[in-house]
Amino acid sequence: MEIKLIPVLSDNYIFVLWDRQLKVAAVVDPAVAKPVIEYLQSIDAKLIAILNTHHHGDHVGGNKQLVKQFADLCVYGGAEDRGRIPQQQVYLAEGDTVKFADRIAQVFFIPGHTRAHIAYYFPPTGANEIGELFCGDTIFAGGCGRLFEGTPAQMLNSIAKLRQLPNQTRVWCAHEYTLSNLKFALTVDPDNRDLAARYEKVQQARSQGLATIPSWLGEEKQTNPFLRWDTPALQAAAKINEPVRVFGRIRGMKDQF
Repeated sequence: MEIKLIPVLSDNYIFVLWDRQLKVAAVVDPAVAKPVIEYLQSIDAKLIAILNTHHHGDHVGGNKQLVKQFADLCVYGGAEDRGRIPQQQVYLAEGDTVKFADRIAQVFFIPGHTRAHIAYYFPPTGANEIGELFCGDTIFAGGCGRLFEGTPAQMLNSIAKLRQLPNQTRVWCAHEYTLSNLKFALTVDPDNRDLAARYEKVQQARSQGLATIPSWLGEEKQTNPFLRWDTPALQAAAKINEPVRVFGRIRGMKDQF
């Protein structure tokens, strides 16, 4: 399974999963259809699956056109998103699996950003492979999604599920928000040397127009304040130590940043 990142709109990413041998592909959160179709034509691959993480338009906007373009295309999404994802055919819940190429994705139910959000995690299958996590707008590089339909407790529990995955997991989040996320992170975790080093690295990458996605989950655990609600530094920044309240306070500070 190969992964192609396609930047679209102002800051979205679409991810195309490709099986080179079988010449088939799946796409995660197609905001728009045209660049997906053009890329698939360039690699002579047929699209067989759409993997949606949630119902927002900048994640499902290309569904209808892609279904028209490719016969026998299957559209996956969360069971709680029934009626909200265009052309959805498969309704996934916690613990379900989705097979593509030689990999099997585990489905996590991760409400918070929306009430129905899910993630797809492809565990490693060999000594030289790594995990691949497609988490939509739940964990961002250096940040997390806004709480549009969920509570701080829900979002913390959802991120806690993902935080337990191995450090050697690539985090494929759906937006290029990393630089602004790390600017905020430095205001609540200013003595974090790993965070300062990451910020410099991201500044350089963005000045060259390079994507900062994917990130490593291990790096998120060290530098992302929304995975660090139980550390003394973040508890001090929030001026409280109860995990959900720490998380909610930091998220509220980010909303005003």
